[in-house]
Amino acid sequence: MSKAFSIKIFLPEGNPDGLRTIEKSGWNGSGVVFPRTMLGEARKRPELGRAGIYILIGPPEESGLPKIYVGEGDPVQPRLDSHAAKKDFWTICAAFTAKDSNLNKAYVQYIEARLISLASNSKRSVLDNGNTPALPSLSESDKADAEGFLAEILLCLPVIGITAFSGASAGKKNERGLFISAKGIEATGAEVEDGFVVFGKSKAVENEVPSCHAYLKELRKALVENGVLKKADGGFVFTQDYVFQSPSTAAGVVQGRSANGRVDWKTKDGTTLKDLQSTE
Repeated sequence: MSKAFSIKIFLPEGNPDGLRTIEKSGWNGSGVVFPRTMLGEARKRPELGRAGIYILIGPPEESGLPKIYVGEGDPVQPRLDSHAAKKDFWTICAAFTAKDSNLNKAYVQYIEARLISLASNSKRSVLDNGNTPALPSLSESDKADAEGFLAEILLCLPVIGITAFSGASAGKKNERGLFISAKGIEATGAEVEDGFVVFGKSKAVENEVPSCHAYLKELRKALVENGVLKKADGGFVFTQDYVFQSPSTAAGVVQGRSANGRVDWKTKDGTTLKDLQSTE
């Protein structure tokens, strides 16, 4: 069972869109999130003078998926200075370090590799990293410590709007299966805490209707390219559980057209998601 915890977000400049620091109850780590335009101010922060990991986030591409890059540094600041000169896509940075400076090079390399792997598996972003680095060799106890630090980071990220590392393991809001049957295909899904999951082995139509929104076309194309959708039986099949931002986006990808997911997703007895939500 999940345990309650608190996260403190502090705005040292008094600007909600500016630099923010992040602290979580019971954790010796800390984070700093800032727009690229405030890199100069961020350089003054002690967090960036320590070993840690960082995530660069760019605005959504045509597919609607954000572009991200995961890196590590010991310390972090010189790596960010390099990326400011060489990487144009990013507009936001989130960096995490330990308050007691106990993160060493092997730890941050381990966490970096794990985050890249999580992002690659969830496929909820366009990953700018060229490959997934191998996990460094750690003792059993050091690995447990690194995994513990990673788990705390993963709890903080959704609070600041970063969902690229979370797959379909989130607790379901609605355990009742929801379905779409149309044009010879059937898809199964459910509400989850951060959107709507379409389950693996669900089917999607092969072709979009002419009036299909460009966003849905680009998203379907991206899902084919990253292997979430695979050609099968005159259409596509989902190769894994996949979380969409909304039931409407999920329904649109499945049906190849603009859709109202609250109406199109139904239980086996025909009850719509809209009706289920109105009774909860």
